[in-house]
Amino acid sequence: MPECVIADTSVLIIFDKIERFEILKEVYQKIYTTPEIVEEFNKPVPDWIIVESVKDKRYQTFIQTQVDIGEASAIALAVEKDDSLLIIDDLKARKLAKRLGIKFTGTLGVINKAKASGLINEIRPLLEKLKEINFRISDNILESLLKRNNE
Repeated sequence: MPECVIADTSVLIIFDKIERFEILKEVYQKIYTTPEIVEEFNKPVPDWIIVESVKDKRYQTFIQTQVDIGEASAIALAVEKDDSLLIIDDLKARKLAKRLGIKFTGTLGVINKAKASGLINEIRPLLEKLKEINFRISDNILESLLKRNNE
């Protein structure tokens, strides 16, 4: 497992909206985020989420020319940390992370890992909740996830 797992705003919002915030803790134990992301989240974060500022603000500002401030701070923090995993859903931010050589996953990856680790019994109810909150997921990806998890 990566030494440093960093969550972007959308991931926090999504797990909060589907009322399964604890999945993040169960899968990764400790999550990092940035003050910018906490501000975007606009709610207190649990004490198991470590809030850390990016040291190289100039680099973060440069990244902000390509993605929003929360995503920029998450990507910049991932660059600063050794052995990091970024949990991010935005396609543009994921493409940037890939170009920078940052390992990443998203909300669906976290749910899939929770099932693979035996932390949840089924992914279907969570996928249904995601659709209820208008999380964009194609039918092909949905069917692939269900098939991969024997559901």
